[in-house]
Amino acid sequence: MKEGFVYILTNKNKTVLYVGATGNLKNRVKEHISGKGSVFTRKYKSYYLVYFEKIAKYEDAFKREKQIKNWKNEWKWNLIKSKNPDLKNLYLDLLE
Repeated sequence: MKEGFVYILTNKNKTVLYVGATGNLKNRVKEHISGKGSVFTRKYKSYYLVYFEKIAKYEDAFKREKQIKNWKNEWKWNLIKSKNPDLKNLYLDLLE
């Protein structure tokens, strides 16, 4: 069974949030950074990985993505800060 990930990206000024799901987090974030990700992330330069969840089933990651996308931004920020209070770029940790 393939695992999945839900992730949240933000921009340098932390004024926008992008919620996505993937089967390969490291490669997907790399795509966003290189401009091959979504139009939204290119437009708002949302290249900072501030949150992710590893989910056992790939299909469930996309269900979770839809759930989080329907949340108010305040709830999303609360979720992010519960795991990453300093809002550091977690992508750098994936590279290690």
